[in-house]
Amino acid sequence: MVTIGEPWPEFNAGISYRDLVRRSDSGATLIEFYTRRYKSSAPLHGWLQRIHNKQITVDGCVVIDPDAIIREGAELVYHRLPWKEPDAPYLLEILYEDNDMIALNKPSGLQVLPGGLFQQRTVLTQLQRHAGNLKASGCQEPHPVPVHRLGRGTSGVLLCGKTKLAKCRLAALFADGTSVVGVSGYVNRNSGHLQKKTRSITKLYRALASGVIVEDEVVIDHPIGLVRYPGVAQGLYVASPSGKPALSKVTVLERNKQSNSTLVQVEIKSGRPHQIRIHLSFIGHPLIDDPLYGTDGQPKHTDHEIVSESFAQDGGYKRPEKPVPGDCGYHLHAHRTAFSHPATNEQITEIIAPLPPVLRMQGESKAEVGM
Repeated sequence: MVTIGEPWPEFNAGISYRDLVRRSDSGATLIEFYTRRYKSSAPLHGWLQRIHNKQITVDGCVVIDPDAIIREGAELVYHRLPWKEPDAPYLLEILYEDNDMIALNKPSGLQVLPGGLFQQRTVLTQLQRHAGNLKASGCQEPHPVPVHRLGRGTSGVLLCGKTKLAKCRLAALFADGTSVVGVSGYVNRNSGHLQKKTRSITKLYRALASGVIVEDEVVIDHPIGLVRYPGVAQGLYVASPSGKPALSKVTVLERNKQSNSTLVQVEIKSGRPHQIRIHLSFIGHPLIDDPLYGTDGQPKHTDHEIVSESFAQDGGYKRPEKPVPGDCGYHLHAHRTAFSHPATNEQITEIIAPLPPVLRMQGESKAEVGM
């Protein structure tokens, strides 16, 4: 097994957020600008703390007067102080690699791209370090980047492109599957309509659902959309009649009446955020130990009030007490992926990420689980 990854430092390097003042903001005060544009980052008190703490510059100069007037074209920079990010694994198994792409086995608990509290402890950081190490040893290796996302608590196959062409073509495969949802020969559980679509990528997941699913196969095509939710600035994805199309085919692998659970394989025909978690929740079988989604594809906590004004050390809102999408605990694994090679268009043999023990069927061999 070939792995990449270096241990995380105790603190990250902080991060800087840049803005160019637009005409519509010219003449506003510094505090007005930040509280209007970034009210989800911190309340008035928090932004005042950041300004007084010399964390904001205007055209390269520190400004500590919150009532300073800003003008069109000025560059504003908010310097977020270094912080200790939550624990996260750092080792990544390489499942496949060539000159155009790399496929990794992402562990549960590791975020793919920077966001929120995780700015350094991400797959992207380890990929950049890996590429840097190769260049230092004389190998002219392009910087690889992920072309799709897996939830922080989701493990399994993650595809990354090394070249601009590979990145674009791999991303197009995922976008094509999301924009047109439909599968050859599948009958929808609710409508009974036959839907057909030829696909160039296949994505198979393993998951542990709560309850005993009666049907051997279930096709779920409920749309997924956004609602307001505390601690998630962009909103939370849920089952929503007004959302975007999403299609999942669920196949029962094993039922366990004693633990009241069902081991399933899920083939997704689209790539909406948290799709499998939402769809299994929608049919009344949320993932076991999912801290966020309850039933009907909705969060367990349904009140969508604004986060209370309690402050972290940097002046921002504290982490909400209610679960957020990045919380782990559930069992979901991107097990198998097959697709056309981004450079040659030849069909690649399935890339398989070995299954964690909790997602294996009784008696399943090492060859079957990809070990």
